[in-house]
Amino acid sequence: MSLVEFPRDFGMYARQNLSAILTTLLFILTLFLAVGICSDLKVLVRLSDGQITEETLEADSERDVITVEFKQGDGTLITVLADFKRHVKIFRALVLGEPERGQTQYQALCFITHLDAREFIPTESMARLRQKNSHVVRSADEKRGVEQLRMDVGVNLTHAWHLSAHIRNACGEAQQAYTSQEDVTRWTARGVDRSMFEVQLPQVPTDHQQPPTAAPAPPPPPVCSSGAAGPWQPCLCSYHLRLEWYPCLLKYCRGRGPSPYKCGIRSCSKGFRFTFPTPWRQLCLWDEEAEGEGA
Repeated sequence: MSLVEFPRDFGMYARQNLSAILTTLLFILTLFLAVGICSDLKVLVRLSDGQITEETLEADSERDVITVEFKQGDGTLITVLADFKRHVKIFRALVLGEPERGQTQYQALCFITHLDAREFIPTESMARLRQKNSHVVRSADEKRGVEQLRMDVGVNLTHAWHLSAHIRNACGEAQQAYTSQEDVTRWTARGVDRSMFEVQLPQVPTDHQQPPTAAPAPPPPPVCSSGAAGPWQPCLCSYHLRLEWYPCLLKYCRGRGPSPYKCGIRSCSKGFRFTFPTPWRQLCLWDEEAEGEGA
């Protein structure tokens, strides 16, 4: 008998232990990869009314998605999602309701527009962003104007996955998701199924609208802020939001080498005004307040 004698089933135990070790290592590696793929950054931002809010910027380089989320001074939760793979941008606003005026706890608004990839820095660059002083309140380097958006087409959320897989989750609480005729034309030209835009809504009038050449179309509903419609009558609503701080450009510096290198970001601020038809003026009470304030 030798000085060391192993049991007959030692090989089985060794294989089991090796398998457990490999499984653990694979799990740890997966965690490291997940951290590298998805990251978020919290930044203190000064709003246009002077209040300070905490803005969360999340970048998922695997799905090629950037999400910006913050609360406005009135408590409205704003979420902006940029889907670079499908060239789709989603705006969601959870507006606090006024129960004393017959509204629910909150109202969800959802607007879907075409994404120009140059609006934000790339997802990989966003995922690598870090800040040295988390207590510093940020203001944008460049303040851009307000983009006017006529949201005159409804989106069928049941088929919205044809356009972007993120629309259903982002807009699920909204009574209606809106987009524009211009973006519908752009997306269908790329092969998106037109059936998801089956809900046609009254067209929002413009100052340069030409008179119809065929039979006259029914007049559009009145503007909600004019007070011409009753509380339970349709009207054209307007909602404004401003994305106060977001990384819009990469900065490049020149070192000793021949090629410039990334050395920072440039931040932007931009406003968006959405005009869309609503079935009841009761769902657009903020438009009355904005008109009263002279906005």
